[in-house]
Amino acid sequence: MPEVLDTDEIVRQATEFYDSELRQTLEADHRDEFIAIEPISRTYYLGHTMVEAGRKARAMYPDRRSYLMRVGHKSAMQIGWYEP
Repeated sequence: MPEVLDTDEIVRQATEFYDSELRQTLEADHRDEFIAIEPISRTYYLGHTMVEAGRKARAMYPDRRSYLMRVGHKSAMQIGWYEP
């Protein structure tokens, strides 16, 4: 049976991996791209869209959930509009 993590643990492990091992390199070379992090294997997949990154992760690990984010941003998506 494949290892299954709950949502909080996926987020915790993926963000820890990103912060400790990926942030510096990816933000220099891949800012604004999307990343899907599969925390059990500690692998990641980049894409120009969230769907592209997610599909790459799903192709490699169809039974696992990945954490998706945008490189160099606090969140993958922004909802709403800000006008000063």
